[in-house]
Amino acid sequence: WTEGWELQRYGRYFTKVYGSSIFAFTLGNGDLTAKNSLKLAAAHTDFPGFRIKPEAGVIKDGYGLLNTEGYGGAILYSWLDRPLSIAGKVVLAGKDAMNPVTELIDFARPLITIPSLAIHMNKKINEGVALNKQKDMLPLAAVFGKENGKDTAKAFLDDLLVSELAVSKEDILSYELNIYPYEAGCQLGVAGELVSSPRLDNITSVVACLKGITETLGAGLNIIALFDNEEIGSRTKQGAASANLMQLLERIYTCMGYSREQMWQGINGGFMLSVDVAHGLHPNYPDKTDPTNRPLLNEGFVIKQASSQSYACDAEAVAMVKGLCRQGNDIPCQHYVNRSDMPGGATLGSIASALVPVRTVDIGVPILAMHSARETMGAADQISLCRVIRELFRY
Repeated sequence: WTEGWELQRYGRYFTKVYGSSIFAFTLGNGDLTAKNSLKLAAAHTDFPGFRIKPEAGVIKDGYGLLNTEGYGGAILYSWLDRPLSIAGKVVLAGKDAMNPVTELIDFARPLITIPSLAIHMNKKINEGVALNKQKDMLPLAAVFGKENGKDTAKAFLDDLLVSELAVSKEDILSYELNIYPYEAGCQLGVAGELVSSPRLDNITSVVACLKGITETLGAGLNIIALFDNEEIGSRTKQGAASANLMQLLERIYTCMGYSREQMWQGINGGFMLSVDVAHGLHPNYPDKTDPTNRPLLNEGFVIKQASSQSYACDAEAVAMVKGLCRQGNDIPCQHYVNRSDMPGGATLGSIASALVPVRTVDIGVPILAMHSARETMGAADQISLCRVIRELFRY
């Protein structure tokens, strides 16, 4: 991202942006100023959960806890009593102050848990309990015993990082560490037709974008943009509200010898899929879904629409997606619209398309328990999502 580029026709490229976003693109042999020569698919890489604070070691009555803060809109109770692990990056001292060294770390084993309070001590727990992120959601990481004082035990996280990375404690300058559910995903259902897994929001979309860009090479410019920080609003240097996507396009067109006027011709005739999960019809709460737009699991990917433009769409863009489905041998798709009295969430589609003004439509697989520590989807819907993105990039 910080180097000079030399690009070639039929080239395949990717670049990392600030360590947590990725752009990948392919260049065909067609005219990049032509209508529909620019095709994009965008998704986000982050998920709701918890991030470990600096100076995170907390000692209470001989227990070692980690001080954390919430990230995004997680369903808090779904994180209780699960085996959890830690992953992220640790930044070490480098050759000088402006060149620190970043090490990725994943403990990849059950390491911590957030224990719930027994029903015997809270008789009304099944009536619904408000959880306080600072008090109730601190992960249990160790048992030191009563004899270990705060001074000897409070740096246990640093000690753990030192042991895992084989570095000196003095070299650790900072870190960004996330907690994640350790349990693996699985198929379930009578015929194995369902998938239960952490982080379906939004690994499903990331996988579909990656498959689309690696398995095709269209005539024009195909791009996937995998942004960070969607769950906290996208307004970061590595999020969809940054100038990065526009910078990427300008660099590509410039490297390929096009003028700024020609670049805008290509962009204004472009098309983007904003790919993020959708709400599936919940069997126990059918009243929470719109009366006529009720996506079922395993009935196809979902086209998401909202007159508020919280989901990016217009009639022409929706028609283009349906045209791709027809062109791709009847790829199954469905519609999702919020209940009129129940505003839903938003995606990066409207944000990105306001900065890079191309026709955009939001799509994704329908899931249950969105933002839970573990979500559920239909296995067949992933196939339909991958197919439509491949069809876009093959066009």
